[in-house]
Amino acid sequence: MSMKLTRRSVVAGLALAAAFTATLAAPVPGEAAELKKVTFVQEWPTPDGFWIPWILGSKKGFYAEEGMEIEIVVPPTVADTMKFLGTGRADVAFTTVMDVIFARGEQAPVVAIARYGRGNNWGILSSEGNKLTVADLKGKRIGIYNDAWTKAQLGMMLADAKLTLDDVEMVAAADDTVPLLLQKRVDAITGITNAEGTGMATTGGQKPEFIAATDHGVPNTPIFMLAGNEDWLKANPDLAKAFLRATAKSMRYAAEHPDEGVAAFQDLYAKAYDAKFITQQWKDTIPLFGALGDDLLVNDEKDWTALLSALTKFEVVKDVGPATSYFTNAYLAQ
Repeated sequence: MSMKLTRRSVVAGLALAAAFTATLAAPVPGEAAELKKVTFVQEWPTPDGFWIPWILGSKKGFYAEEGMEIEIVVPPTVADTMKFLGTGRADVAFTTVMDVIFARGEQAPVVAIARYGRGNNWGILSSEGNKLTVADLKGKRIGIYNDAWTKAQLGMMLADAKLTLDDVEMVAAADDTVPLLLQKRVDAITGITNAEGTGMATTGGQKPEFIAATDHGVPNTPIFMLAGNEDWLKANPDLAKAFLRATAKSMRYAAEHPDEGVAAFQDLYAKAYDAKFITQQWKDTIPLFGALGDDLLVNDEKDWTALLSALTKFEVVKDVGPATSYFTNAYLAQ
């Protein structure tokens, strides 16, 4: 079961019936050696601003400098990311922490190899000026995504005010909670600051009020991860390390040159490009990286331990292994 983190589609009505790929490489002057291909499946069936680092990094030649080119695979559905990675149709993936946990629960040979962001920016959003507390949610209509982790996080937040899921009316969105709030069909929605929050700003023209889940008992584990196929990692340890070095360099450069990043995205995905949304989404994403230091991609065992403990307590998963069985920092420069 995948964690559904829907964000506003960058092009209304855009549908992708099958996966498509984009092979990204920039030539390195004077280098004649053939570049090795790394197949990189994404978390979402529509290109989004989260991909800007590797798009820009490829254009700048950061991956070519490490002897590789990356093939970006856009999955047909959100459920296909882990299928591609687990079956070896992709070498690495941009995915979510919950997708890694659920996939390993199904014995898939996948493991998180780096984090994307330093914490959990999920929470409850309400319209600008309608500031709510968790206690205020009693009796309210809440727009949600109908997956186990959304309900678990909401349950944890409500428990902080001695409420339960039975104290609110949950309205499940087909693919996006933002329209529910903009159309005043609900009082608040679940989401993340750089997806639903971005959608509220660019579609609704407002800065939503936000209740951070981490202020109310939800673990601060990063939502997004880079993951690898374990068989590929064991067979290509040096290439995996090179991939992460190039990715770290790309993330830093893209954070420091946001306009250049948005332009690179537009060049590659012109048909899936909404300038206002992508520009704002990347602007909203950059602060989540925090300091762009040596620990940018390093997973923290304490984060994973706290998350796994919460998942078992709220019965999102029945059995979990040790935290270190879900991630590794072995392919990061230490």
